[in-house]
This record gives sequence, C-alpha cells and structure tokens, in this order.
Amino acid sequence: MRALSSATISFGLVSIPVKLYSAYESGQQVRFNQIDRRDGSRVKQQLISGKSGELVPKDEIVKGYEFAKGQYVLFTKEELKAIESVSTHTIDIVEFAKAGQVDRKYLDRVYFLGAEKGGTRAYKLLADGLNKTDRVAIAKYASRGKEHLVMLRPEGHGLAMEQLHYADELRSIADVPMDDVETKKEELQLALQLIDQAATDNFDPEQYKDEVRGRIMEMIDRKVEGEDISVAPSEQAETKIIDIMEALKASLAEGSTTRKPARRAGKKAAANKKTGRSKGAG
Repeated sequence: MRALSSATISFGLVSIPVKLYSAYESGQQVRFNQIDRRDGSRVKQQLISGKSGELVPKDEIVKGYEFAKGQYVLFTKEELKAIESVSTHTIDIVEFAKAGQVDRKYLDRVYFLGAEKGGTRAYKLLADGLNKTDRVAIAKYASRGKEHLVMLRPEGHGLAMEQLHYADELRSIADVPMDDVETKKEELQLALQLIDQAATDNFDPEQYKDEVRGRIMEMIDRKVEGEDISVAPSEQAETKIIDIMEALKASLAEGSTTRKPARRAGKKAAANKKTGRSKGAG
C-alpha cells in the first residue's frame, strides 16, 4: 500500500510521525472516455471564454470569487497562498470523546494511519489508550488549504483517521418534506415480522459485490472480442399506490419460501456433522 502523505500526531507533548493511507480501493468505477467516432481519437476539452467564445490560453486563466451575480474579484497565485490555511501536516488532538458519540452523518472519508520509523511505540500507546478507555480522539488537521476536523479511532492493530464534516456543512432531516402520518398496530406487527425474517446478528460485507460493475465489465470484454452487446432497455417499474398490508403480507410469504429452506438445510447439515454423517456417506 502506497502512502498518500506524511503527518504528525500531536498528543500532549508527544509527537507521533505517521503516514496516511487511503482506506478505499481506487479505480473501482468504470469510466468511459469521449471519442471522435470518425478517427477513434480521444476528444480533449478546451476552456472557452463565456463572453467572446474564444479559446482561453492556459497562462491567462486565474481564479476568481463571485461576490455578486456575474461579478468576480480576481486572485493571483500569491494571493491565494496568502489566504489559504497553512498546511502544517499536524494532526492536533484537542479532546477525547466517547466512542460512538460522533454521529455517523458527520463522516466524510476514512484514512488508515501507519507509524513512521521511530514513532511505533508512541503510536501503539495512543491506539492502546483509546482501546482501553473506549474513546476516540477529535483533532484538527490543516492540509491543502483547508483545516479539517478529524477523528482518530482504533482499527485492528492500528489507527484510522476519519475526516468529518463541520456541523454547519450538514443539512437537517427536518428540512425534508414529509406528510405527518401514524402507523397502525397491525401494519407495524407485520413490518416487525418482515424485519425478523431477514435479520442477521453478524453483518458480513464480503458477501456483497458490485454486480452492476461486474455486468458492465463482462459486456466490455465481449465488445472487445467483437460481439454485439446491444440490449433492449428494461422497463421501468410502474409507480402506483399500494395497499401496505397486502404488500407486507406478500413480502412475508415470499420470504418464507426463499429463506426458511436455507435455514433448515443449515440445521440439517450441522446435525449430520455431529453424528458423523455426510452427503454420500450412506
């Protein structure tokens, strides 16, 4: 795994040199380029003046802030550097909060932190301390012209850093338009049965794959081999008002025919294992 950058965790009078690693696999999205059909070459984008319609040379392009409709104040590179936050690359811990106290809606992105040479003992001390106290570290991290709010938490044998949104960046669910309705007791009971039918005590993310991406890559491979992959577009499901009770009952009936046999098979296999019997042992 290649490090994205280096930083230093400031923990009291202790400085812990670390490296930042992306927690996500990049390049998973299938990307298509724009191609000129006539000669098969890739089309390049050009920057055009919104006033004259002429091509703007790269050295004539500057950044500006729209302070009024259609009016911009322009900034030079030197001025932009002056107003940007200084990139200290220091993860400055300001408080330790209880684990689970930070709402998941604040999460922006996740990084893994690895200890730099000479900082392993202090790194491990912080990770063990957070584990023992069941707390997370809230810190500030200035990078790329912005000060980020971050949270450090234990992850396996090390630390993860979660970049957080600021409170004023979040919208409220209260702003989402919604009718005021009450659920009926019978509806809730059926809904609870449906939830219980598909309930699991152990979430396993490994069982979920991006099936759409898999189909796209399969069709691309066929196209590369010269096959015609034209398919008729699927019909969109009709949106209509349904009887919620009938829909819940139908969902329960469908679930009982697809999930319960699998559970019984699992119990039977476990019973065979205990008695020493297996398929084909008879």
